[in-house]
Order: sequence, then C-alpha cells, then structure tokens
Amino acid sequence: MQVNDNVVVKTDGIDDREGTILLIEEFNEGIMYLVSLPEYPKGIWFFNEKEGGEGTFVRPIQQK
Repeated sequence: MQVNDNVVVKTDGIDDREGTILLIEEFNEGIMYLVSLPEYPKGIWFFNEKEGGEGTFVRPIQQK
C-alpha cells in the first residue's frame, strides 16, 4: 500500500470504514499507517503487525 491509496480500516465494535492513507512509517514489528477517515480528516494511526492476521487493521479496499 502507498500514500493516497484508499483502504479499509478494521476497528473494534465498529463496522469497517473506508479511508485514505496520508503517511506510512515502517518499524521492525510492522507498519504504521496514518489514515484519514470522515470523523478524523487529519488522520488517525493504525498499526499492522508483520505477522498479520488479527494484527492487520488496514487493508487495500479491493479486499473488502
């Protein structure tokens, strides 16, 4: 995924939401995505663990 890609964000207790990646930061444990959502237009951070599975919160929109 890249900056400006449209993505789906998984959050607890709320349906998946669509947003746009504003910034990406890579770490040893995974990747942080700053994603603009309608209720957070300036962005909110989500962390995808390298192992994936339950630790994947941001995914490409076509996998919806």
